[in-house]
Amino acid sequence: MPRITLEVSEELSQQLAQVGDRLPELLALSLQQPAVPAQVYRYILDFLASNPTPEQIAEFKPTPEMQERLRTLLTRSNAGKLTPTELKELDEYERIEHLVVMIKAGNLSYLTG
Repeated sequence: MPRITLEVSEELSQQLAQVGDRLPELLALSLQQPAVPAQVYRYILDFLASNPTPEQIAEFKPTPEMQERLRTLLTRSNAGKLTPTELKELDEYERIEHLVVMIKAGNLSYLTG
């Protein structure tokens, strides 16, 4: 296994000592990028935190930028040209869409009643 030597401050050295054998795992996690940009999650969380009405929930949709990115990913997917990173991104958008559909379905009784 490769060995890496770093110079760090005394304070950071003490914090790293407390991490112990988990340091490689924590370093690997810190290098992982989210599948979709953080603003996508923030947009959804901000909407949900606003205590939306059932009507607002039914009307909720991705921003135009999100829609355009999804169109691009779907076009590349249909052409068989997705990179592994893009595939992860598309999969995450699908999970988000599923979650939004479930949220909307949970509010259908309010909309039709």
